[in-house]
Amino acid sequence: MTLLSYEIFQTIIEQGSFAKAAQLLHLTPSAVSHSISSMEEEVGFPLFIRNKNGVQLTSAGEQICPYLQKIVAANNSLLQTVSQMKGLQTGTVKIGCVNSVCLAWIPGVIKAFSEVHPQIDIQVYQGSYTDVTNWVRNGVIDIGIVSDAVEEGLPFIPLYEDPLVCVTPKGYFPKGTTTITPEDLTNQPFVIQQDSCDKDVITFLDTYRLEIRANCRILDDQSAMAMVECGSGISIMPEMVTKNIQRNVDIFPLEPEQHRTLGIVCLNPEFLSPAANAMTEQIREFVNHY
Repeated sequence: MTLLSYEIFQTIIEQGSFAKAAQLLHLTPSAVSHSISSMEEEVGFPLFIRNKNGVQLTSAGEQICPYLQKIVAANNSLLQTVSQMKGLQTGTVKIGCVNSVCLAWIPGVIKAFSEVHPQIDIQVYQGSYTDVTNWVRNGVIDIGIVSDAVEEGLPFIPLYEDPLVCVTPKGYFPKGTTTITPEDLTNQPFVIQQDSCDKDVITFLDTYRLEIRANCRILDDQSAMAMVECGSGISIMPEMVTKNIQRNVDIFPLEPEQHRTLGIVCLNPEFLSPAANAMTEQIREFVNHY
């Protein structure tokens, strides 16, 4: 097996088809197919299941996937280190983040970074906390921005403490209400996000053993705010969400105060590529002025 075959393997996973991978890598479809067939012959088992909707990894392919992705990531780091010696003129950096961070920070970060490093290719992967940590572990992305509640042993660089707030339909709590306590939340109808997206909120509810009625289980912040606005329930959200998604709702601080700590995770800070290191510094500078 060769480094090119590993790169073909990863590109097929990212693109979801042999044809798209061939186009992106400027190879013929037959060359891509032959490379994978050679890999499968060498390892002794199929790596992909091919069907009319695209391709997916076999169970064996899933087992070796993280190792191949780490090899490709290490090679990219090597190439970018050489590039840095020439002035950081080329390279790629892949960032993973959750919805709220993608809305609040990433556009500004990309704009500022691109002004200084216009030749660096930036790729953004948006997903749940679980998605981001898995992408880091498997070498799909260079750095991720998550809460410390899900860093799971990965190196973590703290960036920002984001307060949790209670969001309710207009006039839901009595006039004059200034803060919301855990007691106020007991047995309330709730709009909550999936555990993999909202780990900090789930931890808060578990800490106070709050019994709630989960009327809506939502994936993204925009939909959660919309469900609160229409009266489907109340919600606990990071304050960052309420600043970037405007809805006709009431917002209250929690008492006692709760927050999530956002930070950067990576597989190993010592082996980050020059582009990823530069992006890490750019993110830290942006957040310091947020």
